[in-house]
Amino acid sequence: MEIEEFDYIVIGGGSGGYAAARTAREVLDRVAIIDGAEELGGLCILRGCMPSKTLIYSAEVLHLAQQGEKFGLKIPEARADLAALHQRKLETIGEFSEYRQGQLESDRFTLFRDRATFIDENTVELTDGRRLRAQNFMVATGSVASTPPILGLAEVPCWTSDEVLDLDFLPEKVIVLGGGIVACELTQFLKRVGTEVIQIQRSEHILTDFSKEASEVIEEQFRAEGIQLYTKTSLKEVSYGDEGFKVTFEHDGEVIEVTAPHLLNALGRRPNTKGLGLDKAGVELKRSGHIDCDDFQQTSNPKIWASGDVAGPHEIVHIAILQGELAARKATDRRGEAVNYDTLLGVVFTDPQIGTVGLSEKQLKERGIDYLSADYPFDDHGKSILMEAKRGYVKIFANQNGVVLGAECVGKDGGELIHSIAVGVTLKASVTDLLRVHWYHPTLSEIWSYPLEDIQEEL
Repeated sequence: MEIEEFDYIVIGGGSGGYAAARTAREVLDRVAIIDGAEELGGLCILRGCMPSKTLIYSAEVLHLAQQGEKFGLKIPEARADLAALHQRKLETIGEFSEYRQGQLESDRFTLFRDRATFIDENTVELTDGRRLRAQNFMVATGSVASTPPILGLAEVPCWTSDEVLDLDFLPEKVIVLGGGIVACELTQFLKRVGTEVIQIQRSEHILTDFSKEASEVIEEQFRAEGIQLYTKTSLKEVSYGDEGFKVTFEHDGEVIEVTAPHLLNALGRRPNTKGLGLDKAGVELKRSGHIDCDDFQQTSNPKIWASGDVAGPHEIVHIAILQGELAARKATDRRGEAVNYDTLLGVVFTDPQIGTVGLSEKQLKERGIDYLSADYPFDDHGKSILMEAKRGYVKIFANQNGVVLGAECVGKDGGELIHSIAVGVTLKASVTDLLRVHWYHPTLSEIWSYPLEDIQEEL
């Protein structure tokens, strides 16, 4: 059988895959992209960041309208129209997906609308039988929803985030399993558009990748909005029948049963490696299921590289792009610096939002780094008070010389506010450097000046 030859082949046309293909194409002529998904665009554009944040923002506008009296406003009625929300989401992400589709289908690349399986260390076979060979491969196939071994869960017709993001009707009641970022963002969205929500989390707190203090702020907000949140639970069984879904779990020594017409499995995602034939290519996996890569995204097969959710360690779009660009540069014998996860930026789009950058307090302690810290609450800050956004705080961590190592912001627009400190962390600025900035009054950003001043006084 004739084999088509390429310089570089990317499997997966999402953010990380496209970044790798674009970067490789700067110096190579024969670059192919293989993507067999029904729609081109990748998880972020089609089923992740863009659709979810479009819907979440609409829900925030609705929530503010419903709180009109706090602002001296008379708004007789404000409610969600799920069909209209759904249509707006489709129109919004349509612009992004069309642009990405145009990029992938341009004559700069050879696009195969198919699925690929490795048959040896440098050859893949497509579903239609064609075989392709390359000097280097990028695997950027993303992730899929996972189904943990909970009795009955795999047998019931529950939703994943894919289905929730495609809702065109208002569910009366939903049970949400999980307390990670996706679970929490969608829980609050559902509640704010008018759905009764029961959220069940196995750990003591939701959002376990963040500090206990941050998690507690979001838990307080969720309960204040009427979300029925159970934490520190043990899930026993999930079933489905004429009365809908039933979830049985243990909480505070008591066995509890809850029922609802709908169930959202938001218990996490797993790397999408099934069917790739990575074993035949000599590509090793970690215990987590992620593809094992070195600091430059190269796998155990030196011809194969990986980026994004399929590689980890952070399932974040901008990380996938950085990894894809880095891998393509190294594969084409160009310079590239490993991604610096010590300056990692993270955002949770709940309300209040959580924004983090750099080393967390937990990481600082684990590494034995001496540090100074200071925090300041939003309920004592002028702009947040007048915005009725008083829940949350900012916190900064610096070394003994005053260089800022990390920060967290839990509050109104925390995902936007964290970027000013992200610049400081990345540039290794000190608290004195950052206090030279004009922190305008009254703004939300001004709140950073207070913990910066507190640390400066300690130096």
